[in-house]
Amino acid sequence: MQAVQVKEFGGPSVLEVRELPTPEPEAGQVLIRVAAADVMFLDTRLRSGWGTDFFPVQPPYVPGGAVGGVVTAVGSDVDPALLGTRVTARTVASGIGGGLPIGGYAEQALAAAEQLNRIPDGVSVDRATAVVHDGHTALAAFERAGIRPGQRVLVTAAAGGLGTLLTQLAHRAGAQVIAAARGEAKLALARRLGAETAIDYSEAGWTDRALAATGGRGPDVVFDGAGGDPGDAALRIVPGGGLFIGYGAAAGEFAGTEAESARGRGVEVLSLYDLNTGNDGRARYAGRILELLATEQLEVVIGQTFPLADAAAAHAAIENRSALGRTMLRV
Repeated sequence: MQAVQVKEFGGPSVLEVRELPTPEPEAGQVLIRVAAADVMFLDTRLRSGWGTDFFPVQPPYVPGGAVGGVVTAVGSDVDPALLGTRVTARTVASGIGGGLPIGGYAEQALAAAEQLNRIPDGVSVDRATAVVHDGHTALAAFERAGIRPGQRVLVTAAAGGLGTLLTQLAHRAGAQVIAAARGEAKLALARRLGAETAIDYSEAGWTDRALAATGGRGPDVVFDGAGGDPGDAALRIVPGGGLFIGYGAAAGEFAGTEAESARGRGVEVLSLYDLNTGNDGRARYAGRILELLATEQLEVVIGQTFPLADAAAAHAAIENRSALGRTMLRV
């Protein structure tokens, strides 16, 4: 089978298409003929050599932690009725709530049978695969925030995969959504998805505009997908009694330098790890996000797709900040 490997740590050019043996499913596993693979910001960071203390990957390896396609083989103790079923899943290496996001950029990939999500009729494999990671995090963050009508909600990195989902969820809940992103194309997307105000956070004084949009009171809730300096700037304007959930690091690192000060004035500050809901929660969120897609209550924005052989171009699009929504590989 063909697969993309990281031959060594470095820029996008280190991604190479190679011929590798087709894996065989072991007990409790299935083999998926991959039609779509999710490309995450984390994939680009690991490829560069960042984060090996947390994700101990070593080249050569096949990146990618989420796939969608058709079950073509099953291991022992797995119901053969799954053969031919359209599914999405984290790769077997990703595991539930941990593991390594590897094995997905390939024509065939292994997954644990217990992690499979059946794709509803009317939902494309691309769209279903795009929410394997983002759907769980978006719903976990949204549920934890308990958004009420009339609340002021700031979403940073609002045009990313998670940001587009949270913008819609908060808007549907009756919140006043303030979207922060970079560039007019991303701001226009956020407005289309329900943001009342869209602000370019690459411009000086952007938090002053965010404060003005809330009548000077500050946001009740911040969903921070940017991290770094933009995330810390957003945290500084959350008033006492507010909630800040930092789940992303689009700016390069997670926000956090302002956390102690914010907690001192009564802000609840949560990280991605505080949203870990365990296996039951993940299964529930997976079913719920697919239901929302199937009933057209939620739009998943796939801004760009690339063939497997162009995985380097997919990584470059994410790193140069031109990507909108999710980035996918079609296999």
